[in-house]
Amino acid sequence: MKKAMFGAGCFWGVEKKFNNLDGVTETIVGYAGGHKDDPTYNEVCQDTTGHAEVVYLEYDPKIISFEELLDFFFNMHNPTTLNRQGPDIGSQYRSIVFYNTEAEKEMIEKKLESLNASSKFLSPIVTEVAPWQKFYKAEAYHQKYLF
Repeated sequence: MKKAMFGAGCFWGVEKKFNNLDGVTETIVGYAGGHKDDPTYNEVCQDTTGHAEVVYLEYDPKIISFEELLDFFFNMHNPTTLNRQGPDIGSQYRSIVFYNTEAEKEMIEKKLESLNASSKFLSPIVTEVAPWQKFYKAEAYHQKYLF
């Protein structure tokens, strides 16, 4: 199994969408990309920890590739709105993708270049691209919330 981590707004909906993909074997919601150890939901919602709401997932690369996960990610949310997805506003709702390897980083950068050159979006993509960072699992009541 391989791992990936994405943020695309409120983690409840993001988790449900990724969980429905063939090849995704595990989803866990939590926080990443910030500067505070062991943040709580309330702290993250105060927009002071630097963390984004993210979904950590494990997937079988024989069934689904990282590139396919990227395609799904960019189709499931609006990557052109800074620190916002729908009614959810704040840096914790930012569009962010984490990479584990240089190959994944290059894949993400090529995808961004391709999408920005296309007419798919009216505004430039503002998705943050970050190296893999520590993942903090969200409180139990957030896990599989929409299931």
